[in-house]
Amino acid sequence: MRYQQVADEVFTIAGTDVNMVLLREGRDLTLIDAGWYGDAGLIEATVEALGHRPEDIRAVLLTHAHLDHVGALNHLQAKYGIPAYTSALEVAHAKGEVHESATPLDVIKRLTDVSTVGWALRITRAGGLRKNPVPHIQPFPTEGPLDLPGRPVPVPTPGHTSGHSAFHLPAAGAVVTGDTLVTAHPTSKFRGPQVLPDFFNHSTPDTVAALAALEQLPADLVLPGHGDPYTEGIGRAVDRARAQMTQRE
Repeated sequence: MRYQQVADEVFTIAGTDVNMVLLREGRDLTLIDAGWYGDAGLIEATVEALGHRPEDIRAVLLTHAHLDHVGALNHLQAKYGIPAYTSALEVAHAKGEVHESATPLDVIKRLTDVSTVGWALRITRAGGLRKNPVPHIQPFPTEGPLDLPGRPVPVPTPGHTSGHSAFHLPAAGAVVTGDTLVTAHPTSKFRGPQVLPDFFNHSTPDTVAALAALEQLPADLVLPGHGDPYTEGIGRAVDRARAQMTQRE
């Protein structure tokens, strides 16, 4: 099984070159992000391996509406009636009314070595060329902590997409950073906390600016959308991501 417990009642799920996070409170679950279209079975299998049913997922929270994060949302809603929420600014993107993501041509131009070609093949098999709008997506129902297992707190971090959100998990001392800050990616030559390559970002300068919203959070554990968890604190992670940007210039 491709999951691990990273804090009390917090689990990560390794999808197809992308991460998801599962929060547990008693019998109830919150899922943050839903991988690729082809990762739906992995989500169901992980939930069952933890002694739950998919119906125990009270909601899915979406950091942003790229295909590697919305993948299983429609499946989970159609089969189990599970709602999905994202920021009000990201709703139109999730519904397919606007487009803020890399194109297949952007990806093809960067297939320069075995690792990137392997990544492209994996994501294609997982649904990387499949359009996947989410008509049932809703904006977060309240401001501040959400009344869901884990009590996640949305943190606006626009840049990677216009309505991107991170999620602070105060009880776990953790922050789910989505794609504002990652720790690795097959298309990046860097390892450790970083901002994704420019072609993935709607606005790289805004993505870098959004790091300021993360760095003051009380969070020792960083759970990125891509790469391994980072345990040296969000402040240190942001410092390293900014330093990595200077190496790219």
